[in-house]
Amino acid sequence: SQICAQLCRRPCYCPWVPPRCPRGSPLVLDGCGCCKICARRLGEPCDFLHVCDQSQGLVCDYSSASAGTGGTCNFEDDEEGCEVNGRLYRDGEVFQPSCKIQCHCSDGGFTCIPLCQEDVRLPTPDCPYPRRVEIPGKCCPEWICEAQDQHLLRDARAASPLLRSPCPEWGTEWSACSATCGLGFATRVSNQNRYCRLETQRRLCMLRPCPALPAAFPAVS
Repeated sequence: SQICAQLCRRPCYCPWVPPRCPRGSPLVLDGCGCCKICARRLGEPCDFLHVCDQSQGLVCDYSSASAGTGGTCNFEDDEEGCEVNGRLYRDGEVFQPSCKIQCHCSDGGFTCIPLCQEDVRLPTPDCPYPRRVEIPGKCCPEWICEAQDQHLLRDARAASPLLRSPCPEWGTEWSACSATCGLGFATRVSNQNRYCRLETQRRLCMLRPCPALPAAFPAVS
């Protein structure tokens, strides 16, 4: 109550125009409950007036501050998290920065996997010029068959029509996991698809969980 009486003036005197906050920092009331300010983010300095973003689970941590100085915004109970594009995610949270990737926050860092298939399409008689293009309204690019010479394409189709008999399966073994801990990828080349063409296929793998790292949020002076 003593701090409130010293710092908070009544009635409130606030700027006519609220401040423009950086991305990921919402407008909140200051510690006096008077004026709107930009909430402080993870690792930023804070005090009684300049409050942290409580919607992200942040509190003003005075544990490493000297007497009479402010604190630093940190997660409550020292919970680790991730900051991506100005937004905070809790430890263990799964999120999508875009429709093409999905990420997992773990131990203060994050790992991401692609949601779009990264296959390789080789030229075939019925599709001599494959090209991957962005389709309006769709997130992932798709393959199209582009004919640089319509006569060549028509002749190729006549000479080699689409496969109608069962496709003899062929494929390589799955590769070793790309990560020694946490989520990674294993790849192989196979023709086990509806067009019976060779393509690179991926699947998720995890040899073991990654060891937990100690939380380390440097103080900002």
